[in-house]
Amino acid sequence: MSPLRRSLEPFITPVFRAWWRFNRGMTLGVRGVATDADGRVLLIRHTYIDGWFLPGGGVESGEIALESLRREMAEEAGVAARRATLFGVYSNAPGFRNDHVLVYRIDDWSPTAPDAAGEIAERGFFTLDALPEGVSKGTRARLDEMFRGAPQSTHWSP
Repeated sequence: MSPLRRSLEPFITPVFRAWWRFNRGMTLGVRGVATDADGRVLLIRHTYIDGWFLPGGGVESGEIALESLRREMAEEAGVAARRATLFGVYSNAPGFRNDHVLVYRIDDWSPTAPDAAGEIAERGFFTLDALPEGVSKGTRARLDEMFRGAPQSTHWSP
């Protein structure tokens, strides 16, 4: 993230969140968990926020959640998802009490050219015991639920 963006982020984010609260009754996001042949999980690092995350994004008006997942996985992660299974539905409160995130496990995929237009700083596959520094709490919790048998939560961040 650029120094200018980092300095403006504390002011920009609350403005956008307030706008979403007044203009959207509910927001819906999708995240995908893709693994390679060695069982490593794919994570991304954005240019505009610190940390590592599962690839994904918002479901646009009129878009089907699975279509959104496929679009986001291709754009951000370079993953053409051929088959995905819904793993869980999570409330993203306290970030926004009407925000929900659908997490899908990508069961079958092929590589494609990513097209995130400068949104993604890095992407990579990581073993669960050697995740990069800065993995978000919500991402770590979903990986623990999916791969380590942790009890499944109803909220994105523990």
